[in-house]
Amino acid sequence: MKKAILFSFVLLFSITTSAQTYIKLNGLSALLGVPQVGIETSIGAKSTFNVDVFASLWKSFDGKPMQAVMLTPEYRYHFKEKNNGFYTGIHFGGDVYKLQKWNYWGTNMYEKGLGYHIGATIGYQKKLSDKFVLDAFLGGGWHQGFYKGYYTDGTPGRYDGAKNFNKSGEWLPYRGGIMISYKIN
Repeated sequence: MKKAILFSFVLLFSITTSAQTYIKLNGLSALLGVPQVGIETSIGAKSTFNVDVFASLWKSFDGKPMQAVMLTPEYRYHFKEKNNGFYTGIHFGGDVYKLQKWNYWGTNMYEKGLGYHIGATIGYQKKLSDKFVLDAFLGGGWHQGFYKGYYTDGTPGRYDGAKNFNKSGEWLPYRGGIMISYKIN
């Protein structure tokens, strides 16, 4: 995962030397203590490439693990013009986590693993000035997880009974917020 993040940023840095590029921060997720930062750069007349990293660095929330990192590279098509108006995007990314899945809330069980996600995003960008853009977006898709299930109360062993990794796939909304974007070139 670290190599994929490093490769993505090196690729984006090389692209940004000649393209219109924005750095971004998700204001909504930052208020909740789970930052999401990204970079979006022009790759065509109505196309951009966006990559962002979402991280929940909480050791625990209400006594349950709540750590996750999600990397999402995304191709975006802008219907009107780049960085102003409606757009749609497609993405494929990866994640690592140690958290309690939504369907285990209220239990003493949590999951530690990794996964990938593939899906789509819809959004609207509004230019505030030559340098600032607001980007409201919502996305989701298919998430496939590979994890091991453990107990939060210190009970030894795993709860899931799987020999190696348990697998779980589901359709989920997993992206959303309002990015504050700043043009760097």
